Amino acid sequence: MNMVTFLKAFAATGATMFALDLLWLGVVAKVFYAKYMGTLLRPDVKWLPALLFYFLYVSAVVVFVVMPAAERRSLSRAIGLGAFFGLAAYATYDLTSLALIRDFPLIVALVDLAWGIALTTVAAAAGYAVARG
Repeated sequence: MNMVTFLKAFAATGATMFALDLLWLGVVAKVFYAKYMGTLLRPDVKWLPALLFYFLYVSAVVVFVVMPAAERRSLSRAIGLGAFFGLAAYATYDLTSLALIRDFPLIVALVDLAWGIALTTVAAAAGYAVARG
């Protein structure tokens, strides 16, 4: 995959992930997280760490999911690898939180894991669609 294709895949993956995550966190699940996470949530977003996360996460999705799927010309590979990558990445946070943070809600971990799988799968599929052109 050449650099132009990589950058297009990065842009599609990142735009999809960012838009869906903003919708999820800011609208759909906002009350859910407020209910279960309460005082742990910031009243404002620290954008620098958030944007660094998206940059690193989207880069990893493109390198480890989108590019291998595009090389094999396999949407099903993008979907399968995207789902697994989302599970592994979100489990890193959720399972660590369950292990170390007092009273971390199991329901939050389960919902967050499901969201990580869905979000990463859709974002990887979007990146794949652009990479395959």
